[in-house]
Amino acid sequence: MHADVRAGAIACTLFALTHAFYIPGVSYKAYRDGDVLPLLVNKVYSDQSELQYAYTELPFVCPPTGRVRAGRFTSGASLSLNLGEVLRGDRITVSDYELNMGTDDEAHFLCSKTVNKEGLKRTRELIRDGYVAEWIVDNLPGATSFQTTDKTRRYYAAGFKIGEEVIASPGAPPQYFLYNHLTLVIRYRLAPGRDGEQGKKVVVGFEVFPKSVEAENRDKDGLPNKDSLAGEKKLELVAKSNTTDGADENEDASLEIPFTYSVYFRKEEKLEWKNRWDMYFVVADDSTNIHWFAIINSIVIAGLLSAVVAVILARTIQGDISDDGKIKSRSARGPHTPRRLRDKSSGLLSDLEGDVDLDDDDDDDALEDVTGWKLVHGDVFRPPPHGSLLAPLIGSGIQLLLMTATLLLLSALGILNPSFRGGYVSVGTGLFIAAGLFSGYFSSRIYATYGGTAWQQNILITASLVPGLLFATTLVLNLFVWVQASSTAIPFSTLLALLALWLFIQLPLVYVGGRHGFVRAGAYAQPIKANAVPRAIPRQSWGQRTGQAVLLSGGIPFVVMFIELMFVLKNLWMDKSGFYYVFGFLGVVVGILVVTVVEVSIVATYVLLCSENYNWPWHSFFVGASSAAWIFAYLVYYFFSKLHISGFISGMLFFSYGALACGVYGLGMGTVAFFSAWWFVGRIYGAIKVD
Repeated sequence: MHADVRAGAIACTLFALTHAFYIPGVSYKAYRDGDVLPLLVNKVYSDQSELQYAYTELPFVCPPTGRVRAGRFTSGASLSLNLGEVLRGDRITVSDYELNMGTDDEAHFLCSKTVNKEGLKRTRELIRDGYVAEWIVDNLPGATSFQTTDKTRRYYAAGFKIGEEVIASPGAPPQYFLYNHLTLVIRYRLAPGRDGEQGKKVVVGFEVFPKSVEAENRDKDGLPNKDSLAGEKKLELVAKSNTTDGADENEDASLEIPFTYSVYFRKEEKLEWKNRWDMYFVVADDSTNIHWFAIINSIVIAGLLSAVVAVILARTIQGDISDDGKIKSRSARGPHTPRRLRDKSSGLLSDLEGDVDLDDDDDDDALEDVTGWKLVHGDVFRPPPHGSLLAPLIGSGIQLLLMTATLLLLSALGILNPSFRGGYVSVGTGLFIAAGLFSGYFSSRIYATYGGTAWQQNILITASLVPGLLFATTLVLNLFVWVQASSTAIPFSTLLALLALWLFIQLPLVYVGGRHGFVRAGAYAQPIKANAVPRAIPRQSWGQRTGQAVLLSGGIPFVVMFIELMFVLKNLWMDKSGFYYVFGFLGVVVGILVVTVVEVSIVATYVLLCSENYNWPWHSFFVGASSAAWIFAYLVYYFFSKLHISGFISGMLFFSYGALACGVYGLGMGTVAFFSAWWFVGRIYGAIKVD
């Protein structure tokens, strides 16, 4: 009976999860002729600024009146948003625009808005900075329609401009015109299955064609005549006084702006509902060859590294280990150190910095077999300096890696996609919190391995490291963004909710995993017990020093992901209205990147041990994380050479978010490198015997 109850509960949970996500080609909303389609307004954004603004809070926008009703939607109502939508700056509100399925409306008056001098100045600034508006119909963003260069295909760019800046002649002051008439084109087709047989329709496209129309030559209802709509006279944003016809600099100067719109429904037979998002990805599809080039480039580099690692594992190490794999421990030989042949011609012997058991008759042959990595076998498993800090870093890295791998998998399967607005951040946050269980487990075991005893303190540090850094940085940045009245600012209530998630969900999960890892699982077994007294590390050459070796090693993973990185940055910072959707390519590149980091870590660790330096744990971690420094350096170059972001706050947001992203990436790749070196060191030293 209990088994049946559990099975039923699991089935219900899975059923609920399937309805929590949008599955392409499965869930859709069908409309009958005459049904109201709610038009939702969201925000405005620009590729020249990191600040976004809620559309309804702009000075020129008509306030909603509540006259439009569609089911549970009423104009003026704000929609409930998920965590991801709030964090990405969405502020979705039902508008007064009236759209009835299948009913065209050639001209419809919305409102007449009086904008004061300050509001006009603000509107001109938004137009100057290239802000575009995001509207939504049936979960599709309003799009500007374009054609490919060969004019064979049409594609969409999400959003539409709110106005235009015109410079009549060189040296002349710019003129600003507001788009106050919008032509909305809704493309539809019959719904699939029985709904289509009943005449229901589904939306497959939403296009917006904005136009600036003069305020004069209108009828009593505020509608422009056909000549005005077809003419070239535009609405310039110039404040006017009530007593004059020209521009006026008085404080009471203002401009009355009439807003109108047209609605047209057009049948689209060539585009199926399940493929309606493809229109936003036509340009991305054209870059498929470049994605393949990036993958081939990454495979070649990873293949060369694989050959180097194969040589190290199959030839060098096997040649270094003697036939019986036997190394005499220091405790068996006494407190003195073995001898090294300093001058064969004179027969003088000096101390040998190693622990190899040598017979007097075979000193010369045995000494020739001694290599650097075998000399440090008694210290290679010694707890590293500040190991209590390394353990939380590794635990947090495990947490981030699990979250990232699951997100890539869900995205590649299509469960997470652009139609699930805010889904990446919302699901990612949930996955990060759930992965806290594994974070605490691995952090505690590594902490115990390095001799730590205050495991509860280690758990608190592990649970607070990444969330604390993100929360503190966001809080400081919000102080600047709040002043700008931007929707980019996270509401205080959301900050409290995030704090509650950390305190009541993640912290207990990290504690449960950490307690199990420290108390029950315990420390990892080490092949060789560390000597009581650490040996001196010889002076390292320039190329073997940690700083130089780490920096050079980080360049290889950066080269592997460089091309795909350009696509990601282009979608994040330049084409903010676009959607990065080629997660299959991204997953392959990330997989090759992980393999590359593993191989670079093994090679770097082997070179370090051969130089008789046994401080490999921190070294391997920094080797993996160092490519983050290359990425941030490229971000600096990208900001000044490719982007057009202006303003102190926008620049601060760019570099702050970029630094956080690089830090998170470095933490994940550092963890990969650490465990790779851990496996490698255990492998080679587990192959030798110590008396």
